[in-house]
Formats: sequence, structure tokens, C-alpha cells
Amino acid sequence: MVFFNYATMQMAAKIVYYGAGLCGKTTNLHYIYAKTSPQSRGEMVSLETETDRTLFFDLLPIDVGVIGGFRTRLQLYTIPGQVFYNTTRKLVLKGVDGIVFVGDSQQAMQDANVESFANLRENLAELGLKLDDIPLVVQLNKRDLPNVAPADAMLDRLDPERKYDHIESIAATGVGVFETLKLISKLTLRTLRQRMTGEQPKAEPRVAAQVASFRVREAPQSQEAKTAPMPALSGTTLEEEVTAEIPQQEFTETPLAKAAASLDAHIIADAPVAAPPPAAPAPSAPEPEQEINFNQSE
Repeated sequence: MVFFNYATMQMAAKIVYYGAGLCGKTTNLHYIYAKTSPQSRGEMVSLETETDRTLFFDLLPIDVGVIGGFRTRLQLYTIPGQVFYNTTRKLVLKGVDGIVFVGDSQQAMQDANVESFANLRENLAELGLKLDDIPLVVQLNKRDLPNVAPADAMLDRLDPERKYDHIESIAATGVGVFETLKLISKLTLRTLRQRMTGEQPKAEPRVAAQVASFRVREAPQSQEAKTAPMPALSGTTLEEEVTAEIPQQEFTETPLAKAAASLDAHIIADAPVAAPPPAAPAPSAPEPEQEINFNQSE
């Protein structure tokens, strides 16, 4: 989950490079670190074993400028490729905002790619997340090696429905590395912007208006009055009957009547009338999507 710091107006999005062992995850981060301007990158933490394999994860924060009023940083992680570090994989996946799945293009690694992709889905499910709800880019790496599987054959096994974008790459020489980073950053920040601005708000349930109701309490009647028929009104309306029962009083000589007669009728006509409330402003257009450019060194 993206981290917001409202005191400094900064946010940090977490992008995880996932894949089988020795598929090129750390090579991606090494190239990004080497080719990114020192002003736009942080320190890279890399824990490696004697066999030069990532034991835990790499962390590379990159500053990509101001997006949506927040100064945005991307934190790039990799997971250990070894299966017996699966607990560490789940720890790294906590709070993930975007995923790059790095697939090894060698024919001998196709089963390992499928197992790693299934492991990704399982670990996300244990964290209460769905892979379909997280931006993901499939990177087909090591396209320069002999005996590589065709791109379509790899996608048929990893993404048969073609739901995710994919990029062919050679991480060792940098081919497709920044293209992958730019694409996953764009998808991730687009999703975060939709959450922040609420471009897809849920409709609130409508509540019926509360209407007050009154019941007139009837006066107690005798048994004879209940059974007796109502007398018919002879030639008079109900209003006249009621009016006849009310004694008329004369108010013409009272001080109140004299004061009322002296009022000018224009007082009410000339009374100021409250201006109508201003019309609600038209909904503003959605913020245009900002192009992400990474400051690369020579």
C-alpha cells in the first residue's frame, strides 16, 4: 500500500520485481541504479550470498517528481529466487503497489517461470490480495541467449488471456529495462491517482425522507352516540356549520386592528428577497496523466 507523508507532501509507491532464481531481477535494479542520475536515486541495499545471488531484497528509491500534489518516490524491491526463502518473499510483497514479473526466456526455465508465477498468486492470496487488482508487467528477459522460447509460447503459459502488458528485454545490456520501469510506474501511479481522486466513487445508498405523521385522538363517546347516525346537514356546507358554531368577535376598535390598518401594503412587497444560491461549479476535468521521465546519467 502506498505510503503518504502529509507533513512533507510525499508519497512512496512500492514496486516488486518477482521471478525465478537467476532470471535477472537484480540485474534490472543494478542497471537502473547505474544509469540513473545521482540526484534522482537513493542508496541501493543489496544483500548477496557468496554465489552472488540476492538473499533478501534490493531497495532502490527513485524520485519521479510531483504527481497529484505529492512528491513521488518509487521503491524498487526484488525477492529471493530460492524457493526456501518463500517467507521472505511474502514479507517483501506486503504493501505492494505494482509488480514486474521477470521471466527467463531459456527453454529449460519455462517450468520454473510457471511455478514462480503460481507462487506469486499464492503468496498474494495469503496476504489477502488479488493479482488481478495489482498493476503487473511481464518482462521476457534474456532474449539474446541461444535456445530461447518464443515470446508467444511464454505468454501462452504465463498469461494465456493476454491481460498484462509485456516487454522483451536483455537486462545485462539494458535493453527494455527502463521501458519496463516506465510502464509499470505509469500503471501503478495511474491506479494510485484513481484511489486518491476517487474517479470511480461508489454510489451512496439513498435514504427515504422521514415524514412525521399525526393521529387525532377521538373524544370518548357513549355507546348510544357510537351507534346513532350522523345528522344530515340541511342546506349548509361543513364550513358554514363550523363557522356558525364559533362566536364572532369584533376587533375593529382594538389597538391591534388600528395598527394593522395603518401598515403600508408596500412594506411586504418591498422586503428584500434572498438571492438564490450560486449554481454548483461544473465538475473539473480529470488531471492529465503526467509523463514519467527518469533522469538517466550518461
